Amino acid sequence: MKTKDLAYIALFAAIIAVLGTLPAVNIGPVPITAQTLGVMLAGGVLGARRGFLAVLLFLVLVAIGLPLLSSGAGGLAVFAGATAGYLYSWPVAAFVIGWLTERVWSRYTVVWGVLINVLGGMVVIYLIGVPVLAAVANLSLWEAIVSGAWPFLPGDAAKAFIAAAIADQVRRSYPVIERPQRELAGR
Repeated sequence: MKTKDLAYIALFAAIIAVLGTLPAVNIGPVPITAQTLGVMLAGGVLGARRGFLAVLLFLVLVAIGLPLLSSGAGGLAVFAGATAGYLYSWPVAAFVIGWLTERVWSRYTVVWGVLINVLGGMVVIYLIGVPVLAAVANLSLWEAIVSGAWPFLPGDAAKAFIAAAIADQVRRSYPVIERPQRELAGR
């Protein structure tokens, strides 16, 4: 891994942390935060491997006790609470977003980015987060969907668009994801 890669990973872990300073909206057992925007950006700008590592670094910093989550929480306890599944899903989501972005890199647009962010940044997060919320909070799966997914749809859709627009602009002006080797070999 190059020094540049480490810098990108650290930068995006910091971006996710900074997005946690924006006030969360508490509407139930899971707060609405801007940090999932950082997860989408990590995958969309850095690609699968570096995006995954950036989010993983962020979660390691949370685990050692730094109060980086939007609620000001940190430490191992957050990985056993109602929001634990959402936290576990973040590195997976960044990886999926990055992997899909790498597949369409040469023709990436905001539309592709939104579709990728919805699949990787919303569907993946909900598929992992909602069942864990149901188990930890002793809710039925339907109750967990109503309290842990439905209220987030409009905000997450907006974040999917914002992340796609930023990733598209970064790709055009300063591409961080290198073009796949098979594409370079064809030149």
